[in-house]
Amino acid sequence: MDTKRHPPLLGRRALVTGGTSGIGRACALRLAADGATVVVNYRGDRDSADDLVREIEAAGGDAIALEADVTDEQGIIDMFAAATHRLGAIDLLVNNAGMEEQVDLIDMTLDQWNQVIATNLTGSFLCAREAARGMRDAGRPGVIVNVTSVHERIPWPGYAHYCASKAGQQLMGQTLARELAPLGIRVVNVAPGAIRTPINDDVLDTPEKEQELLEQIPLDRVGEPEEIAAAVSWIASDEARYVTGASLYVDGGMTLYPGVT
Repeated sequence: MDTKRHPPLLGRRALVTGGTSGIGRACALRLAADGATVVVNYRGDRDSADDLVREIEAAGGDAIALEADVTDEQGIIDMFAAATHRLGAIDLLVNNAGMEEQVDLIDMTLDQWNQVIATNLTGSFLCAREAARGMRDAGRPGVIVNVTSVHERIPWPGYAHYCASKAGQQLMGQTLARELAPLGIRVVNVAPGAIRTPINDDVLDTPEKEQELLEQIPLDRVGEPEEIAAAVSWIASDEARYVTGASLYVDGGMTLYPGVT
């Protein structure tokens, strides 16, 4: 009897948006290690994308880098077409590209609002649409993972546009889960809490701010990008084949903080 276990994502073709840093980079590395061929999406920083592809290949994995701005509809269409031409239809999408910017409502411009909504929410829609079209046309089941945030449910003063985008991702994901289930496509949201990524350097490099943050986390530490990547890989695997339409909070218990419903 052969008891050797195959990599859980062997034969899968994954695309990770915003794949060159933070959570996206960790996801690309983990998915490749678990057997998937990975498309590393990037915007502008070709060197970082190429370095990540080389790192994946040096570890025995397969990856390519493709540039596209997730807010550019034609760019997203072209990226999925290029990925499909080179690899076959993408059957695992990780909607990770995102941005945040602290601006109080009374000072927020329409351009600031639109930029965050376009990147976090509209970008996820465009990529999900193209991924679903490719899966349908290829007759392949697949998985769409939206990297949202605990702020899909926790209000965050100064980040109205960010919270709106993440809550929008949540309900969009739930709706798509119902809509795409007949095609064998699962849609799941992974909602990180405070994670040690460059976007949080300002808080983590300031002892007072870091302590204030830790007081909101029952496990008394920030998370690591690799912990989010592990959750994404599990969701994408057949072990999670009965999971769709859910939000998985990977937050050290942050959503248990008093006042969060």
